[in-house]
Parts: sequence; C-alpha cells; structure tokens
Amino acid sequence: MTPHFLIHVVRKVAQYMADVLEDSRDKVQENLLANGVDLVTYVTRFQWDMAKYPIKQSLKNISEIMSKQVSQIDNDLKARASAYNSLKGNLQSLERKNIGSLLTRSLADIVKKNDFVLDSEYLTTLLVVVPKTSYPDWQKTYETLSEMVVPRSTKLLFEDQDSGLFSVTLFRKAGDDFKHKARENKFMVRDFQYNEEEMKADKEEMTRLSTDKKKQFGPLVRWLKVNFSEAFIAWIHIKALRVFTESVLRYGLPVNFQAMLLQPNKKNVKKLREVLQDLYKHLDSNATVIDASMDIPGLNLSQQEYYPYVYYKIDCNLLDFK
Repeated sequence: MTPHFLIHVVRKVAQYMADVLEDSRDKVQENLLANGVDLVTYVTRFQWDMAKYPIKQSLKNISEIMSKQVSQIDNDLKARASAYNSLKGNLQSLERKNIGSLLTRSLADIVKKNDFVLDSEYLTTLLVVVPKTSYPDWQKTYETLSEMVVPRSTKLLFEDQDSGLFSVTLFRKAGDDFKHKARENKFMVRDFQYNEEEMKADKEEMTRLSTDKKKQFGPLVRWLKVNFSEAFIAWIHIKALRVFTESVLRYGLPVNFQAMLLQPNKKNVKKLREVLQDLYKHLDSNATVIDASMDIPGLNLSQQEYYPYVYYKIDCNLLDFK
C-alpha cells in the first residue's frame, strides 16, 4: 500500500460525500471529521491508537493492517457508490422527461383522460405544439389543414414560456395528411397515445425510485462519515510511521528525534525554511534541494525536496469544489 493510495481513498470518500449531499455541499466539511473532531484538531492532538495499531507488532504488520482496512473501504465505496449512482441516474432520467420543451418533455402529467376522444373507431385526438406567436394562425387554419377536422374541437391544454399544447379532434384516416400540413405551417404534432396504465406505471416507478433514494441516503451518509474518519486516521498514522522510519534511516539508532507540527502562513513559508535550514544543517551538511527522480537510498522518493530534517506535508483541504 502506498501513501498515494491512502490519500486517494481519503479524497475519494470526501468527494463522494460532497456528491451525495448535493444541495448541502456547504455542510460537507462539518461532516468530514476524524474521531468526532475537525481534521486540523485531530492532527494537532494526534496520539497513536494502540488498540487499532498495536506497537508491539512489527512495522510490516502494522502497515498491512492499515492496507487491508483502507482497501476494504475502497472496495465497499465502489459497490455502494455504484448502487446509489444507478438509482440516482434512473430517477434523474425519469425526472428529465418531465422538464424541458413541450416538443420533447413527457406529457403524462399535463393531459387528462377527458382531453381525448377514446375508444372511437373513426375519431382520434392529436396533440399539437404551437409557438405562442402563432396562436392566431392556429385558430384560423387548424380546421382547414386537412379534411375531416372536427370544427371548434381545439383546446389549449398547457403553456410553457415559448409554446402552447393544443388538442384537436379529427377522423383517423385524415391523421397523416393533417400531420404533414401542420408541419408545413410550423405546428408540431406530438407522437402521443393516451395509455392510462403506462402513465400510472411511470409515476409509480418514479415514486419507488424516489423512496428508495431517500431510504439509502441516510445509511450511506453515515457509512461515509464513519469510513472517512477511519481512512483519514489511517493516513495520519502512516504519516507518523513514515516520520519514524525515515528518521531511523537518516539518523540511525538509538532512536533520538522529536516530531513537530508546523502550520505557517503562506507568506512565512520561505522564512521558516531558512530558519529550519540554519538550525539543522549540521545534521546533513550535503542537504540541498534534490530532484525526486534521483535514486538515494533511505529517502522517500516521492518527496520533491530534500532537507537536513525529515519533512512531510499534511493537507487537510481534501475537497475540490467547482
């Protein structure tokens, strides 16, 4: 297990928490806690968790415990996210059908049974989308667009910002000719058959998906909170472990070093580096900024810089809000 994998999982859980909370993204940060406290507080008050990671075990065993724990969180997240995203995607797909232009949106929640002539061998009702600017033209011409249109049969059923949905009744055999002539006049006939059972099934499916999403939401958020905390704690323990091993590799035995947390303002970083360099240059007289691609035994090669003291960065800003 690499430290990169660990922080990758920590960030993944945090980002998915933000995705799941949707409109409450501003509250995400307060849900991303470690052992019930905010991340900076946890780090600054860090104490090794003897119960989780017994120090009597070898470093290899401790590392393997963390690796298994975080790998399990990663696998569980993939499974839970896949199930929830599928449910959410299906619901959004149905919801999208009920918004948008009258030319494309579902008409199921707009029309009613009494808007149609049903169970007639000869007559049928068509639904026509008419631009608002063309209402007068529609009223003047719809009866003569084809033969066999029932006079005064049109009704305005619904309006959006740009158009209106009109019904018109005519003989079935004149339907194709009417559609063709309507199109020539920029009146668009919607391909719609009134089917009460289908419309009822769609509404029931939307209700079911919405209910299932609400049922899954609470347990999923709780799982994310618990497992974000577990992954973050493992990550900080790995940081502590690396400080220890790197110090032994650098300075040898017996162990004689002190780990410190420093949080400078951005404008003071350069000054702090100069002070630390001056204080600890005697530990390694050859220490200068070194390219991470160079193969130096005992060094953490993912570091971009090498100092006479052991240095690791901890970034508690884990979210990438757009």
